[in-house]
Amino acid sequence: MKGAGGTSGGIGQFFIGLIMLCGGGYMLLNAISVTSSFGFGTSLYRVGYFGGLSVTSGMILIPFMFGVGMIFFSSRNLLGWLLAIGSIAAMIFGVIASIHFRIRPMSAFDLIVILVLTVGGLGLFLRSLRSF
Repeated sequence: MKGAGGTSGGIGQFFIGLIMLCGGGYMLLNAISVTSSFGFGTSLYRVGYFGGLSVTSGMILIPFMFGVGMIFFSSRNLLGWLLAIGSIAAMIFGVIASIHFRIRPMSAFDLIVILVLTVGGLGLFLRSLRSF
């Protein structure tokens, strides 16, 4: 009978390493908080080198409104579709660009447990795929 990955490695090491890796990864991702600064007054894009013109998320709605108006007037208006779809794409890009990742404060013990589970689980997982 073959072991994990068709090699002669241990199936037990495979599953213990996988469980440790998943547990450490879960704890690491759970320690990260995600916030966004997206709003109608916040700056999405800066045009110019030293600040220059600041494009806010509210300004992106202006071409969107014109595009929707053109589409309702004539659904074959290419400029209206371009304005509407371009504004929606700019808003999606602005939301993604304004996301901030921060790791929450934790004790040294929490960090050591996360690192031991993640790196130790990865080591066991990879060792089980190696043939003896």
